[in-house]
Amino acid sequence: MDQALNILVARLLAHRFIPRRDPLARRALIDETFRASLDHRLEECGLQLLENPYAEHIAVGLKPEMEDWVFGEGENWLSNNMGLPRDAIALLVVLWALIILPKRERQIARAGRAGDTQSDMFGSEKPITHGEEMAPGVPEDAIYADFGKKLGGKARFSMNLGQLAKLGFVIRRNKLIHEGPLLDLMIDYAKLAPRIIEGALGEVLQLSGTQIAVQVDAFANTDAPDVIAAGEE
Repeated sequence: MDQALNILVARLLAHRFIPRRDPLARRALIDETFRASLDHRLEECGLQLLENPYAEHIAVGLKPEMEDWVFGEGENWLSNNMGLPRDAIALLVVLWALIILPKRERQIARAGRAGDTQSDMFGSEKPITHGEEMAPGVPEDAIYADFGKKLGGKARFSMNLGQLAKLGFVIRRNKLIHEGPLLDLMIDYAKLAPRIIEGALGEVLQLSGTQIAVQVDAFANTDAPDVIAAGEE
């Protein structure tokens, strides 16, 4: 089991994320003993497994108590630590709202019709449905038409969208924006969803230094961007 744990942790750190259908990822999700050992191994390094039954991938991130030590002092990193400026964070929120919220509703509805449950932590005999059927792409042109001017214009929109794709939040294909491996893992659904559902998205787009709850990972990636506070560029 030690070798399997070493391989899984190394792959998560090297690749940033792996599909939940991967044999080792699946083992971590359904084998209670293996999961406990994995959590202990990560905890020793100040990390935790990032996963939820609605996401198609798993990843690793910092434990909350390690954030101050890793990302520095003060409030510089509170909004994000991936170097995203304010307009990129706003675009990320818009895309999350347009892709993840409807996807979550479809998955819950499908699970209810099929009698699927996720009441036990490791249960996955009837896994929640994933894929483009649950999260179809949204047209780039439509997003720009609705939000482009608020998000800095054509050049800024294209640049920020490219950056979000590079970081793994979205996938761009045939002028459509699809869910990326990290979109449903890195943003705290419990914190952000109520703000959007209650009609606060307009406020989010207008705030300076918006502090959305992006749960950022400690990626073992030499190209990982430095910490930049929202509102700086």
